[in-house]
Amino acid sequence: MVKVKICGITNLEDARQAIESGATFIGFNFYKGSPRYVTPGAARRILQRLPKKTKSVGVFVNEPEEKMLAIARQTGLNYLQLHGEESPKTVARLKRTLPVIKAVRVRSSSSIAKLARYKHVSAFLLDGFDRRRHGGSGASFDWEIVRRAKPAGHIFLAGGLTPGNVARAIRSAKPYAVDVCSGVEAKPGKKDPALVKSFVRAVRAAQRTAR
Repeated sequence: MVKVKICGITNLEDARQAIESGATFIGFNFYKGSPRYVTPGAARRILQRLPKKTKSVGVFVNEPEEKMLAIARQTGLNYLQLHGEESPKTVARLKRTLPVIKAVRVRSSSSIAKLARYKHVSAFLLDGFDRRRHGGSGASFDWEIVRRAKPAGHIFLAGGLTPGNVARAIRSAKPYAVDVCSGVEAKPGKKDPALVKSFVRAVRAAQRTAR
């Protein structure tokens, strides 16, 4: 079953909507340059009011290892998601404490060559390339590249996904999980409940038709 991650959560209402709609993962962005930035304290308060089975992911960009681990402890994160230029050694050290999802911005099929360097990740997140943004840009890429990347491990497909195209993306890429942020928003940092429900329904429908 393809898993769903709703990223860029900034408030309890959106978090509950994501979980109730069927998302497996919810993501909190701790990168201050993002319009979806949330403080560790706010993320902790949200998580304290969600079901214990909720799988939470913290998104970071080139943060010191100690700071990431401190935020993870403070909030109770289950995963670290790295969107910067973090080295394989950094990933290996962090993996001793929490599972790591390494994000890679895909410009062409050659972009996946770097995946082989990261032998200690729990999964990769392949996102559309944007020169100015580290994710959440809504930029898409050739989904066929995901199939070629799958030997490297679990793949989260992100970038430009919406309720209208996610079924096609799943049929084309066959990812481990799909990750959506701007594609289900009313505005940056605020989800549209109808779009969240529609996105998850489209994922499930794509799986039923693929059987």
